[in-house]
Amino acid sequence: MIFEYLRSVIAITDAVSNRYCCDTLAPMAKVLGIGGVFVKSRDPDRLRAWYRDVLGMEVESWGVMFANEAGSIGTWNAFALDTPQFDASDREFMINLRVDDADDMATQLRARGANVLDRRTKDAYGTFCYVLDPDGTLLELWSAAP
Repeated sequence: MIFEYLRSVIAITDAVSNRYCCDTLAPMAKVLGIGGVFVKSRDPDRLRAWYRDVLGMEVESWGVMFANEAGSIGTWNAFALDTPQFDASDREFMINLRVDDADDMATQLRARGANVLDRRTKDAYGTFCYVLDPDGTLLELWSAAP
């Protein structure tokens, strides 16, 4: 559902060439996607090491950059304060990571000692597995449906 909605929004925005902001004649800028996710940590070096050692991300001192495949999309959404979507975490956000195989990634993370939750969803959009990083941030591992 959300992806169909996002695709329709993208199609509409692309089809409309004269977008204006705030009832002025100034063209309205548009958001192109998520540029990054930045988190505070009590121990940033330990957290970067965990993402490097457990998730296998190539972490540099400035972070990680992902080159997205053509046509890939990112999602942003707000949830109610009482949503069960973030259960298991006290953080006010969740990070969705696109992975090639959510089940295999969850298995690998569990073998590396990560806090993989006994929570898995499979629907028309793909497979979702969940893990908590050392700071308690909920990571949603998503492999898109074929």
